[in-house]
Amino acid sequence: MKNSISFYWFRRDLRLEDNTALFHALKSGYKVVPVFIFDDEIVHKLPANDGRISFIYQSLYKINKQLNDIGSSVLIKKGKPLVIWSNLINEYSCKGLYYNRDYEPYAIRRDYQIKTKLEETGIPVHDFKDHVIFEKKEVLKNDHTPYTVFTPYKNKWLKLFDEASHLRINNSIEFINHFYKQINDFPSIESIGFENSPIKVKPYNLKELEQYDEVRNFPFIDKTSYISPYLRFGQLSIRTVVKLALKVNQTFLSELIWREFFIQILYNFPKVVTNNFRKKYDLVPWRNNKDEFEKWCQGKTGYPIIDAGMRQLNKTGYMHNRVRMIAASFLCKHLLIDWRWGEAYFAKKLLDYELASNNGNWQWVAGTGCDAAPYFRIFNPTEQIKKFDKELKYIHKWVTNLNDFSYPPPIVEHKEARKRALEAYKMV
Repeated sequence: MKNSISFYWFRRDLRLEDNTALFHALKSGYKVVPVFIFDDEIVHKLPANDGRISFIYQSLYKINKQLNDIGSSVLIKKGKPLVIWSNLINEYSCKGLYYNRDYEPYAIRRDYQIKTKLEETGIPVHDFKDHVIFEKKEVLKNDHTPYTVFTPYKNKWLKLFDEASHLRINNSIEFINHFYKQINDFPSIESIGFENSPIKVKPYNLKELEQYDEVRNFPFIDKTSYISPYLRFGQLSIRTVVKLALKVNQTFLSELIWREFFIQILYNFPKVVTNNFRKKYDLVPWRNNKDEFEKWCQGKTGYPIIDAGMRQLNKTGYMHNRVRMIAASFLCKHLLIDWRWGEAYFAKKLLDYELASNNGNWQWVAGTGCDAAPYFRIFNPTEQIKKFDKELKYIHKWVTNLNDFSYPPPIVEHKEARKRALEAYKMV
């Protein structure tokens, strides 16, 4: 006879500690088989040496080593999740599937299909909130509609927040011996169609957050936490990070709330994936010059702060947040290129890419989103250098040919580009 087990499905929660769904799976009364699926729908779009795949693979390898110590392991699969789960429930006597919720449109559709399939065969599916403090429709206006402006959302978030209940740790490690004792072969990264990437995720640093609000806008200081990939893929619990932010820095806490604001926008208004949040901006007459877009991608615009940011992104998978804002604004306003082009490029390159935040921030910069920057807010790249990199330390690090003849002249003149952008936006 097959042994009765519960499945736990790793997704964007690659840790054993303080993992809500895993905690409940381990307490289900059945031994737990942990599964990770390299989803063909997602990974087939990525290059073989994508840095995020390497990061996920390395995280799974560490988890697998922890489990090997108690005679267990992670079951790694690659393919279409619905097909894989259909096969797994035939191989095992499954008494339940546990996973943490994801709020992206594709994930919602996928999870609905799998939940329907398993429940049709009598297998209960249990999903949990884990990578946010508040989800879906937990933070609503008094008329029970979603917030579309950040500040009142943040105020309600803080009003509803209760440290004792919202930061309660799920001590899943306490039940580590409840994993199913079975050692599965851990595949090489090459056997799943990928290779180790030269682009690496940096270690995070939460020790200097006290000065976060003072240093966060200066890219040459390089004092950001580097925490975003770890939140994106769940190596760190949001509860751990919020608990620290409450103690040391309210500005950092505000950034975490922005993250949840955009996640609930994506959940409640999924049209934003492909459409402007503000429909009237569908009429913006984007120029969409392909040559200019390519120069922006390569960091060859002739504007040093833009080029430094894009070269940093292309080489490392990171771009400082202040520089992201300047570079994105330049693409939309100076070049009048559709924000969706830039959003897609960032999605390919950023190690911390998360659909909700990437989409929300691009629409914010373009002026087309909820609570967006006004259309007439057009950053002057030269003035931004004076404010945030006046000694050119950041620029010289990434634009090594700044003083050479090979460095290109500006592809557009700021004053003329600003005038052109204002006229284009005024039309709508």
